[in-house]
Amino acid sequence: MPRSNRPRGRRSGGADDEPDLSRALAGMRHIQDKRDGAWNVQPLSGVGATKTYVCPGCGLEIGVGVAHTVTWRADGIMGEVNDLAARRHWHLHCWKLKS
Repeated sequence: MPRSNRPRGRRSGGADDEPDLSRALAGMRHIQDKRDGAWNVQPLSGVGATKTYVCPGCGLEIGVGVAHTVTWRADGIMGEVNDLAARRHWHLHCWKLKS
């Protein structure tokens, strides 16, 4: 009997059927108004923090596995692509203190 080259449907019960909880734990992106303009704010869970960054608020390192906030301008004049490229990672406390 010849072999079938047709793709078969996904089988239920696999490991891929489990929901990705890391997205739910990370939080939702939202816009915050600060004194210097509107900012996109994306909370990042400790699970999603896989690199080290320097917080622009305090100048200290944000280590791997530390929950923090990623921000970029929502009202920038240079365009959305440039604003996203200029995003910064802040400690949660430092971002709250930013006026």
